[in-house]
Amino acid sequence: MMRGTIPAEELFTKSYAIGQYYGFTPLSTLTARKRGTARQPADVKSNVQTVFNNLVHDPVADTVIHFLKQCQNIECAPTPQQPLFIWHTNMAPGRPAQKKVTLQFHAFGTDRAIADTVVIRAILALSHDLFHEDPIVRVNSMGDKETRARYARELGVFFKKRANILPEECLNCARRDVLEAAEFALANGCADDLPAPTEHLSDASRKRFEDLLEYLEMTETPYELARHLINRGPVWGDICFEFIAGGQRVAWGSRYSDLTRHFFPSAPFSATGAMLQIGSEGAIVNPVRPRKATNTRPRFSFVHIGNEAKRLSIRLAEDFKRARISLTQDIGIESLTEQLHLAERRESPYLLIMGRKEALEGSAILRNRQTQEETVLPLIGLIDRLKTFV
Repeated sequence: MMRGTIPAEELFTKSYAIGQYYGFTPLSTLTARKRGTARQPADVKSNVQTVFNNLVHDPVADTVIHFLKQCQNIECAPTPQQPLFIWHTNMAPGRPAQKKVTLQFHAFGTDRAIADTVVIRAILALSHDLFHEDPIVRVNSMGDKETRARYARELGVFFKKRANILPEECLNCARRDVLEAAEFALANGCADDLPAPTEHLSDASRKRFEDLLEYLEMTETPYELARHLINRGPVWGDICFEFIAGGQRVAWGSRYSDLTRHFFPSAPFSATGAMLQIGSEGAIVNPVRPRKATNTRPRFSFVHIGNEAKRLSIRLAEDFKRARISLTQDIGIESLTEQLHLAERRESPYLLIMGRKEALEGSAILRNRQTQEETVLPLIGLIDRLKTFV
């Protein structure tokens, strides 16, 4: 039977490890760096309140909005050169955990499919570690505003044509919100022929969805198409996905780029996020212990450039984690210069470097930062070789 309650320290430790290997920074780390230096702009508050008022029974959206508000308060936003990959939890150090612990993983500042893929892979790895089984990943696209409006009209026609055979409760839902009615109809098995949102995608939304599916396949990420998976409400848009373990949904995610303009109106950005909730018990004894266990810094910083290297880095992340190699990387950042800058800040003794040439040849370059000596290592047996550099 799948666990319904997990010790808080285990939740934190495993989330921390996932963040390190897949390139997500704890929001608490970013907050500590900017503590006391930023305030929420007054002219944005009314816009944020409008978003809250428009939400109807959507606790996931409510949690994401609170997360964005925290990012706004510390002026934590991506730049064109540096997307941000952040993870966050409602657990507090040394305190008893909430009855429901929330674990969030977000990608800011890149519209490319790699952002969705890295978020999906991180939640997939976390779900596997927590529930000790391989979750089912189900993906769909609701499209952009143009698509959603077209799909809503199609649903309206669908419910009108079937008014004499559908349950009254479903029709009442349709009068309020056709997407809510669609969810009701699917949950109650009374609309097998319900139109699918992917049948109405705009060209731009179709291209984004196809890019994601290609990236999932190229990174060997298992998934299922879920043609009737719906992200409802004013917050969500485009791609959505869920994770099923033990026959139940354990995590859910979606793009929510339009929401960022309420918090960062001068420079809104693309955003994808996913959330896992689980019952917990106990307290986090020491939230920084995972880093101290590796002598304050990761032994290796993995930097990569080009699609081929990026795809390999996503696949290798789980291998590094399973082998407990002290390594971190910034998968979502395209710029090699920016990745090297971040690696310098971490002061890792070694760099593991992969470009397109190395990815195609099945190798990586190991550079000793102190001596600048470089060694070409084949990917076959790479884990065992890295273990010798302890």
